[in-house]
Amino acid sequence: MAIQGAIPVEFGTVFPHGAFALGVEAITDFETKRPQLDKNTGLPLWAVDVIDADPEARGKAKSVKVKIPAQVCPVLPDEAAGLPFRPVEFEDMAVMPYVDDNGRRPRVAYSLRARGMRAPGGGGRQKAPASSASAAKGGE
Repeated sequence: MAIQGAIPVEFGTVFPHGAFALGVEAITDFETKRPQLDKNTGLPLWAVDVIDADPEARGKAKSVKVKIPAQVCPVLPDEAAGLPFRPVEFEDMAVMPYVDDNGRRPRVAYSLRARGMRAPGGGGRQKAPASSASAAKGGE
């Protein structure tokens, strides 16, 4: 098969109504309690908590995490006047399907990745430092 690993996808395909960032935290390996590293770049992984602005999104689909590999914690865009959350766009996104078997029935789920984030419209560009394009193409 031609597709190996994560599937590149545009931000607007994943979040056609936009997205809002709530916060960023380091992803810790459950067993070692050390920072989880991206398999392609060796950089620490950071999780950005995101609310999907789609008015039709419900339940678990309303809140997702987008993983960004970076040496230091990515910085959220500035707050927007009059909004309780920070509007955000992700750069070089990729989607990694996997089987989630933590429930009663296994289901296909998706892990979202990006190389960087910025304020919508390109302002306040916050590219994750020391990352590479290969980070969005598959390492878990």
